[in-house]
Amino acid sequence: MTSPKAPDNATPNELDLYDFELPRELIAQEPPLHRTDARMMIIDRRTGRIEHASIRDLPSMLRAGDAIVVNDSKVIPARLIGYRKQTGGRWEGLFLRVENGIGELLSKTRGRLTMGERIVLRDAEGREIQNLIVVGHADEGKLLVRLDPELDWFEMLERSGRVPLPPYIRDGQMTEIDRQRYQTVYARNPGSVAAPTAGLHLTEDLLQKVRSAGVALASVTLHVGLGTFRPVQVTSLDAHKMHSEWAQIQGNVVRRLLSSRAEGGRILAVGTTSVRTLETAALKGNGQLTEWTGETDLFIRPGHRFAAVDLMLTNFHLPRSTLLVLVSAFASRDLMLEAYRKAVEEKYRFFSYGDCMLII
Repeated sequence: MTSPKAPDNATPNELDLYDFELPRELIAQEPPLHRTDARMMIIDRRTGRIEHASIRDLPSMLRAGDAIVVNDSKVIPARLIGYRKQTGGRWEGLFLRVENGIGELLSKTRGRLTMGERIVLRDAEGREIQNLIVVGHADEGKLLVRLDPELDWFEMLERSGRVPLPPYIRDGQMTEIDRQRYQTVYARNPGSVAAPTAGLHLTEDLLQKVRSAGVALASVTLHVGLGTFRPVQVTSLDAHKMHSEWAQIQGNVVRRLLSSRAEGGRILAVGTTSVRTLETAALKGNGQLTEWTGETDLFIRPGHRFAAVDLMLTNFHLPRSTLLVLVSAFASRDLMLEAYRKAVEEKYRFFSYGDCMLII
């Protein structure tokens, strides 16, 4: 396999330049037996050197005074299955968010749901456990519903929802192992419909070894939204609009990271969601990390000047994806495509349950 050859008039903003051939059998369908079984490719963006290691080697790649930043968002069992009470027709939905007790969902069924119509939810065992009542429609085909009887939405999702796996894993069909393994060990703030997958390789034991090496551990939050499942629909990256996602970095985290930097330490972002949170906060602070909470639609692509991230731990991403564009902005497109070529050659496992790379 060779990297795609750019036409003479090509620019780094053309999506075709972020394509590669991926054998389907390299798309991981199951998590490894142990989280730390993951392989880790090491990429030096200064020298272009590519080496092969294990995620267990991560502590030895860091120095005292460095800081690791993880995304502590928790995946919610957002996929809902039921039927329309009036017609008996099958219904499927994906919970997106709740505001003032009204849930916003993606809805899949035959025909259009009407105001006041009831949807009966079934749990994984097929038991009828909850009613939804349609109260409106939002943009992009989203459905607005309320619970009957009224409950806490996240409590209801834990009782009746399923983990919304990406379509490239078993066609999106979860098994019981996914409830535990499609979740980071430090997840605590519910709100994501997909896992920040670079963190799936980390264990409490591995993180303790990192701390013992004098490396600080800090958390940000970014709730991964619907956009993670949607392919880029345009050929020019300049025309692509990112979906907004809620994110937060607290003041104590900012102070810890600025202190590490001031003493010569480096900031390692675990996953592209941590990268986007840190870089958004830096943009809000005019190049300096600042405390921040809000919606981010930051699309990191070539030309972005990284202000808050020195190293990155990330999985192997889809061809022609915004995530591949992001890591290419960090380490150069040519180096990334060479790394991906070697990953295919060495049979690394790709995507959510796959292996990872450390970009230094």
